[in-house]
Amino acid sequence: MVILDGSHHDWLEGRGPHLVLMAYIDDATNRLCARFYDYEGIMPAMDSFKRYIKRYGLPQYLYTDRHTTYKSTKKATVEDELANREPQSHFERAMEELGVEMIHANSPEAKGRIERVFRTLQDRLVKELRLRDIRTKVEANRYLQHYLPAHNRRFTVEPKSVADVHRVIPEGMDLNAILCIRERRALRKDLTIRYYNKFYQIQKIPPGLRPKYVWVEERMNGKMFVMYKGRYFSFKEIEVRLPKQKAVRKRKRVRVRKKYIPPEDHPWKRFRLPSAVLKERNRNQQHVETK
Repeated sequence: MVILDGSHHDWLEGRGPHLVLMAYIDDATNRLCARFYDYEGIMPAMDSFKRYIKRYGLPQYLYTDRHTTYKSTKKATVEDELANREPQSHFERAMEELGVEMIHANSPEAKGRIERVFRTLQDRLVKELRLRDIRTKVEANRYLQHYLPAHNRRFTVEPKSVADVHRVIPEGMDLNAILCIRERRALRKDLTIRYYNKFYQIQKIPPGLRPKYVWVEERMNGKMFVMYKGRYFSFKEIEVRLPKQKAVRKRKRVRVRKKYIPPEDHPWKRFRLPSAVLKERNRNQQHVETK
């Protein structure tokens, strides 16, 4: 089993940018493999894992925390429910294709082994970087090539079993096509797809093959590919003007006029008869009508 985690620390003590140390520890031998990155995310995780397996082979188990890079927080889709599986992050999907089983820690205490290693590195490695006045990520990674062998000679232990369960990478396996961001996109009738607010026109699709969707791959080198069932299609980015939305007319506000009450000095009220006179007139009129 291999333990993977990232350490967020001011490794350069203000002399350069804040970096994240992505570290792999072999649980059997305590062997350390690490590299500095700008952040802890999908691409750094995949790049560091590719470097690890090229050197030591594919591990059987990979132990990580529940960071969104390693554990998906999305809700299960209809396809996931039909397949009786949990939503996968891009990293989980890649590990499944490589045959590596992932185990997620349920608490920080469960990662005590790698946390102790990080405390040691934050003390010793930071001092070594300071003595050499290292200020950039490139210089820090270059120095790790000299620091890690000495660290492993001192802290590596003999395993209980001499058998190494790391597997050799199968011949012909395209790691770049597996260790990537892969997302599904609907294919329109005009053979265009939309990917993060950009439109792409697929140049040619083999006759007899008319997929309803394609897979878009973002590789670690920044390149993008469009694929369906192992076939890659040529494409180009196009400009599409989206139809303008009709402006919604605002309804005019109807002003409710208040009942006008004239003031006491209004001409209409100036010549108004007193209420007593009006009552007397009404009484007389009723008397006449009864006769």
